[in-house]
Amino acid sequence: MCGRFALGIPRRLVRERFQLPELPDAPERFNIAPGQLVEAVTASPAGRAAGLYRWGLVPFWARDASMASKLINARAETAAQKPAFRAALRHRRCLVPAQGFYEWSGPPGRRQPWFFTRRDGQPLALAGLWEHCELPGGEHLLTLALLTCEANALVAPAHHRMPVLLEPADDDAWLDPALQDPRGLAEILAPRDWPGVIRRRVSPRVNAAASEGPDLVEPWEPEGSLLDP
Repeated sequence: MCGRFALGIPRRLVRERFQLPELPDAPERFNIAPGQLVEAVTASPAGRAAGLYRWGLVPFWARDASMASKLINARAETAAQKPAFRAALRHRRCLVPAQGFYEWSGPPGRRQPWFFTRRDGQPLALAGLWEHCELPGGEHLLTLALLTCEANALVAPAHHRMPVLLEPADDDAWLDPALQDPRGLAEILAPRDWPGVIRRRVSPRVNAAASEGPDLVEPWEPEGSLLDP
């Protein structure tokens, strides 16, 4: 799964990576959690644009937002068959900029967080699905879920799932609203090795969703003998 990520890198790098004509100023964030607003890139005939979506998908047919907390991730292997995700996979795909994402290893009570990020400091692109929902009371919601796939060799020691990451060469196909057959997305969604991505042990402070600050993504060595996964 993917339950936390960070976006604390220069806005210029985000704008360049996602080919955005403009990008609003936004604060650095190092502990983005479900239920919060996140930035996502979508495409239309007018071009690419970045907007804010609440993390936790609410399907267009929902009568309330109660299921959002259970729909923060969508499994790439089954999203095309799931009622909550299949329409979005065909029609409403997005890219979520990230500096990196967190996963945890170890037994309950001694969970060790790890941060996965690019060695060169460039942004990661997480594959997402977004939805627009109008609730019976008239409230309009823009929400999203992150797609996950089987973990590669780098992530597997910490968790058996990981977010689907996209290369710049994948962006146009992923964002293309004319590409509606899920079979055409299979290669993008398949697990891959990512030679430019590294992992590092980080402070357990990130375990608390209220924690913030650039120190959360810095290397951290614990006292004692916790072993690398």
